[in-house]
Amino acid sequence: MWSGRSSFTSLVVGVFVVYVVHTCWVMYGIVYTRPCGSDGNCIQPYLARRPKLQLSVYTTTRSNLGAENNVDLVLNVEDFDVESKFERTVNVSVPKKTRNNGTLYAYIFLHHAGILPWHDGKQVHLVSPLTTYMVPKPEEVNLLTGESITQQIEAEKKPPSALDEPVSHWRPRLTLNVMVDDFVFDGASLPADVHRYMKMIQLGKTVHYLPILFIDQLSNRVKDLMVINRSSTELPLTVSYDKISLGRLRFWIHMQDAVYSLQQFGFSEKDADEVKGIFVDTNLYFLALTFFVAAFHLLFDFLAFKNDISFWKKKRSMIGMSTKAVLWRGFSTVVIFLFLLDEQTSLLVLVPAGIGAAIELWKVKKALKMSVVWRGLRPHFQFGTYSESERKTEEYDTQAMKYLSYLLYPLCIGGAVYSLLNVKYKSWYSWLINSFVNGVYAFGFLFMLPQLFVNYKMKSVAHLPWKAFTYKAFNTFIDDVFAFIITMPTSHRLACFRDDVVFLVYLYQRCVAAVATSTVWRARRGRHPRGLGTGMELRPDSEHTTGGHEGTPDIPPAATWGLAS
Repeated sequence: MWSGRSSFTSLVVGVFVVYVVHTCWVMYGIVYTRPCGSDGNCIQPYLARRPKLQLSVYTTTRSNLGAENNVDLVLNVEDFDVESKFERTVNVSVPKKTRNNGTLYAYIFLHHAGILPWHDGKQVHLVSPLTTYMVPKPEEVNLLTGESITQQIEAEKKPPSALDEPVSHWRPRLTLNVMVDDFVFDGASLPADVHRYMKMIQLGKTVHYLPILFIDQLSNRVKDLMVINRSSTELPLTVSYDKISLGRLRFWIHMQDAVYSLQQFGFSEKDADEVKGIFVDTNLYFLALTFFVAAFHLLFDFLAFKNDISFWKKKRSMIGMSTKAVLWRGFSTVVIFLFLLDEQTSLLVLVPAGIGAAIELWKVKKALKMSVVWRGLRPHFQFGTYSESERKTEEYDTQAMKYLSYLLYPLCIGGAVYSLLNVKYKSWYSWLINSFVNGVYAFGFLFMLPQLFVNYKMKSVAHLPWKAFTYKAFNTFIDDVFAFIITMPTSHRLACFRDDVVFLVYLYQRCVAAVATSTVWRARRGRHPRGLGTGMELRPDSEHTTGGHEGTPDIPPAATWGLAS
């Protein structure tokens, strides 16, 4: 009979498997489209007639184009070949209205060669904004020398509220695609995603769909945006074209819809841009691998969270646990969260960091045995007492921190002073947070060493939450993959690899504990064939050890080493 805990874990794993299988089935339905099986209700491709086409790109400040007035032709490709890839850069005149924080639109027409698009009944067109609104990134200055005179004059000219107002930014890239597959659709079961891009005409007794034109919005990245100044009369625009298959087109439409949905749920353009980067900057096969990796990351995150909370919820004693390490993790996770917030990092990284900081602060409360008593509106903090074994652990912990402080504090202070002299920051707060976080990332793993020292002195690793450690270790190796996919600060990326090393040391101590305990067990079995007597009770069916070393009660034999005979 399964226990409640194992049943719940099995249920979670089962739901995860069903989710992965369902997602694979949905993805297969997106990539594969059933062709028309009969001639009665089939929609034929117009491109199969091999018409002579022309590609024209116009710009205008109006979102609705009624006539050919007030438009500028920026690109004209005669004898347009849908099979040939190209990329061209043109200079676009920026109207005064756009320079005054306005919007500029691009109208892309695919029409018959030699005919103006307004006079062609078989033309297809799409519209795309060439501008977007974002709050400009604050200027970074040297905090000791201050701003330059030019920066001070420009800042004085602007009202205080204007510094946080969104301004118009230029999108320097326009990526176009045409679906080139000679695919015959079934009129009774047209895919809804492609249907909205289709324009159909009747030629004789047969219905044809005109060329499917598509604008790849995922290629527009925040890092490429350019601020439009009042003096910007011309700006460069790179127009690139490539053919696209039906399966990839449907996949891309769904991805664009997903990004749009994120923005509707409150994600900023910068947050949505991180998702774009996963799709655009990654090979399609590697993207599929990323999906499975992300799914397992989600599963291990949940299991690690569940086991960690369960372990600390039941924790009543700090024997063998480094209180200094718990305090440091609480401080460091809060600093990392504030740093990511100051750097305007993607919500994909920021939200998990915030949840992790809250959990670590809760652990600090448990480690210090702290309780809050309210007397009116004034909170009073009460701390519990420590047992003799806990005080022994605290001695080892303090000893380890004493040795670390000789190395750690000079390095952190030296790094903060160096960055103040040589690096530019937005504010003193930004410098302070960056100094803290650089210390956390560069030397933070040193604060994990007190726990290793306590393990060595206590000759035990049984007090550690090994289930949560295992799940976190899997996630750490997964984070190594994500470190190259999701945009994040370089120091945060390097910290992922640092955690690998620390876990391997913990794992080594675990292996040493198992080997050493097994040796002691065999030796004592040889001396006491009928039992181990009254000293240290080590039985294969025993759940805990009793007696033995002072300060290591309730330690499983498989997690204790160096036991005296």
